[in-house]
Amino acid sequence: MPLSKSESSSISPQTRDIVSQGLWSNNAALVQLLGLCPLLAVSNSVVNAAGLGLATIGVLLGSNGIVSLSRHRLTPAIRLPIFVLIIATFTTCAELLLRAFAIELYQALGIFIPLIVTNCTILGRAESFASKNTLGPSLLDGLMTGLGFAAVLLVLGMLRELAGTGAVFANMDRLLPFAGNWTLQVASGYKPFLLAILPPGAFLFMGGLIALKNILDKKRTNQSPVKQQPTPGKRVRVTG
Repeated sequence: MPLSKSESSSISPQTRDIVSQGLWSNNAALVQLLGLCPLLAVSNSVVNAAGLGLATIGVLLGSNGIVSLSRHRLTPAIRLPIFVLIIATFTTCAELLLRAFAIELYQALGIFIPLIVTNCTILGRAESFASKNTLGPSLLDGLMTGLGFAAVLLVLGMLRELAGTGAVFANMDRLLPFAGNWTLQVASGYKPFLLAILPPGAFLFMGGLIALKNILDKKRTNQSPVKQQPTPGKRVRVTG
């Protein structure tokens, strides 16, 4: 349900800015172009994209929270190594959880779960935001940044899986045990477009998403009202 005017006015400008920056205007994948290696590699199916997206959200939330709580206790000399250690700790937790509860998904994602440690998006948010803000905004920033990254992953996964196999949501039981019958076949007799699920297809679809975002941003900018500059009043010369 949309927020009422009183509810929307109660949201602070900082909260609105964090949500907007993380989900759209400064999206880690579409604008900053960070974390592209795992994003392009595992987005050939929805289940792989969802698994990596959830793991990234969890690591972002955990690392942002711990960095924010310890920001006054870290000296500049050890700050970055400690940040990497914190991120590695939560990445290991995500890896162990996947190995324990979703072993097939863990095997499908392979090396790209440990590579979350090197994701510049997570280290960048810890350094630029969580180390300078309190716990609440830092957690919100981690959540919105993770959701923005995961949303791009899911869209890429849907498009590539659909174009490459003619079906979507296949093997979702790797992530959700009750989702074994979620596979949707678009059309019978569909001829698979294998390029879509190969590495070159990832670049093609990613370029299309970036282009689409730029078009939407440009259209919104052109539609926004332009404030007219006030016309200066005439100067009247008064002679005594």
